[in-house]
Amino acid sequence: MKQQTLAVAADQNAQYEQYRKPTRRDTFLATMEQIVPWAALCEVIEPHYPKAGNGRPPVGLERMLRMYFVQHWFNLADAACEDAILDSTALRRFVGIDLGRERVPDATTLLKFRRLLEKHQLGEALFAKVGEVLQANGLKLGTGTIVDATIIGAPSSTKNADKKRDPEMHQTRKGQQWYFGMKMDIGVDSRTVLAHRPVVTAANVHDKHPLPSLLHGQEEEVRGPAAPAPGGK
Repeated sequence: MKQQTLAVAADQNAQYEQYRKPTRRDTFLATMEQIVPWAALCEVIEPHYPKAGNGRPPVGLERMLRMYFVQHWFNLADAACEDAILDSTALRRFVGIDLGRERVPDATTLLKFRRLLEKHQLGEALFAKVGEVLQANGLKLGTGTIVDATIIGAPSSTKNADKKRDPEMHQTRKGQQWYFGMKMDIGVDSRTVLAHRPVVTAANVHDKHPLPSLLHGQEEEVRGPAAPAPGGK
């Protein structure tokens, strides 16, 4: 059994502060800890994940997957996700980081992990696996789908080794504010509110284009927000 570091002891002692109560984030993370099939999802990614060799050992797969989920749940860019985990005891505990022994995986590591999932189209495979687990536990899709999208920010600076922005990312306007990054469109079952289809595009792609890929084919109704085309197009 590993000896606790001062960093972990400090995090655990914070739980016993007299007037502290669980936040909505604490409650949400505790729920996700229980219902997400972590082992099954890691099995989907493991064949494609880097193996330990002569170089620097890769970050643990489940740790990266948890960090990736945190990024999407809280709509964080890569660097913002790294900062959030550094700042939050609850997020560090959920991801499994002991700052007395290890660093938080940086924004570049998270970017590489996301690109690994994209390269092997593992996002779709992960959603499929979640669907299998849920249906095995008696949760089945209904006859309606709700579609919606969320923007995932990316660094817009050109102060990097390539001196340019990520070519797969684009800018778009939402309301009066401009964003740079990507967009995830999701099909959600209208009865169970379970997400069953994800599609990732550049942020400037209109929501109507991924629509056919967001349906499971048995819908009697489809619902979604009405909005103008991104960027005012």
